[in-house]
Amino acid sequence: MEINEIIAVNLRRLREERNLSLGQLAELAGVSKVMLSQVEKGASNPTINTIWKITDALQVTYADFLECPHGNVIHVKKENIQSMDEDKYHIFSYYKRDGNRNFELYQIEMEPDCEHTSIGHLKESTEYIMMVEGEMELEVNGKTHTLCKDDGFCFDGMAPHTYRNTKAQQVKMVMIISYKS
Repeated sequence: MEINEIIAVNLRRLREERNLSLGQLAELAGVSKVMLSQVEKGASNPTINTIWKITDALQVTYADFLECPHGNVIHVKKENIQSMDEDKYHIFSYYKRDGNRNFELYQIEMEPDCEHTSIGHLKESTEYIMMVEGEMELEVNGKTHTLCKDDGFCFDGMAPHTYRNTKAQQVKMVMIISYKS
C-alpha cells in the first residue's frame, strides 16, 4: 500500500471515529476542507506540516497516522474477556460501541434460579436476543415470553426488562444492543 493510500485510510477512519465532518476537522486543523478531501481520497501527498496539523487536531501521534491499517479482522477469545458478574448472571462483552460500530455484542450465561432486571438502555436502542442453550422467561412491557434454544427475540431496548432462568439448566444467549445514533 502506498503512503498516500495509508494516510487516506487512516484520515477517514480517525475522522469518522470522532464523528467529525471534513469541515469540522478543517477548522480544528487549520487546513482547507478541499485539501483534507484530497488527502482522504488519496489524491494528494500532504506536506509534513499538514500531517502535523491534522494529527494535532485528531490528537493522535504522527506514527499512528502513518501506520499501515491492519484491516477489519478482529479475533476475540472468550478466555481473554473479563466477565461482568452479578451473582448467577455472567456477561461477556465481545464488541463495544465505538466510532465504527453502532452496536454492542455480548454473550450472557445465567445459572439456574437466576433473575436479572435491566432498567433499560440508551434512547433509540433495540435489543436482540438469540438463545443458544436452555430456556428462560423474558418479561418486557408487562408481558412474559418464554424463549427456548435457537429462538430469537427483539424489543425496544429502552424498556425495563427482566430475564429469568427458572430451570435447572444453564441459559446461554447472545445479545446485541443496536443504537440508531
